[in-house]
Amino acid sequence: MSEGKTVTSKAVELEPPELGPETQSSARPQSQPDPQSNQPPQSNQPHQCPQAQSSQVPESGHPEVETEERGSAAPTPDTGAGPGDGAGAGAKGNRWTSVLNQFKLKRFFVLRPGTLDQSLEDIKALINEEDGAVHGVWLMAEVDHWNNEKERVVLITDNSLLVCKYDFIMLNIEQIQKIPLNFIDRISHGNFSFPQRSLLKREGEGVRVFWDRLREPSFSSRWNPFATDYPFSTFTYHPVRNIDHRFTALCEIKSFREQLMESAQKAHLKMPVPGKANGVLVLNQPLLIEAYVGLMSYIGNQNKLGYSLARGNIGF
Repeated sequence: MSEGKTVTSKAVELEPPELGPETQSSARPQSQPDPQSNQPPQSNQPHQCPQAQSSQVPESGHPEVETEERGSAAPTPDTGAGPGDGAGAGAKGNRWTSVLNQFKLKRFFVLRPGTLDQSLEDIKALINEEDGAVHGVWLMAEVDHWNNEKERVVLITDNSLLVCKYDFIMLNIEQIQKIPLNFIDRISHGNFSFPQRSLLKREGEGVRVFWDRLREPSFSSRWNPFATDYPFSTFTYHPVRNIDHRFTALCEIKSFREQLMESAQKAHLKMPVPGKANGVLVLNQPLLIEAYVGLMSYIGNQNKLGYSLARGNIGF
């Protein structure tokens, strides 16, 4: 018999035990009230009942209150904090909100153990002395002029801004775009906007980096979805930024904007460009994307074609 059953039986049994004739005659004056007195009989057993009942344990041996407290105090995978910190099962940005969201986030290869560290080692191995030391690394999504999202690893060094296209599946570098910091002349940040008759829509905010304010994209480049001669790059948050604290810091565009502005200002003072106004202009304004229909971008963004994603088996 378990300990819980023993405690319950003691709390329920309130009847006094059977006594012998001699013991009953000596115990009656204590247990029976005085006929001439109006006070109730004094006994310790009724006062001990509430205490005994409050410590009752179910037959399973696990109190229900303790089980609920242990389950609710567990840290959530997203914030690492319990409900006392404002985190719950239905909190916004929590990757365990549903099984579907958990499955979608686990498909990103950048979340595989060691994948991100390997990519940083491969990229840093290609940085030469002209670029200088690395001051910051960010994982973001680049948005092109047709509203297509592409996964990018961005680094800021002493003299350059490196935008890297890395294949997290095969673990190799596919492309690196190097932008001298002393050529960056404007940084815009704000929400995304589209032309009035556009069918596209994008939530959230981003940051756009300009490095040639005098050059405008040509007509053919505007209508070419594969054009790469645009004098600016636009970045926004990566979908995995709420997975944990490390990725939240890696995907933060505000810290990227501040670090880029500081590094670009130092590069302008160190290596000024002849015939060009030295300095960085920071503007808070909507980021215009001149795309109207965007059927290709809609299909690509919905299926995350610009990310290294586990897409399952194709065929039989």
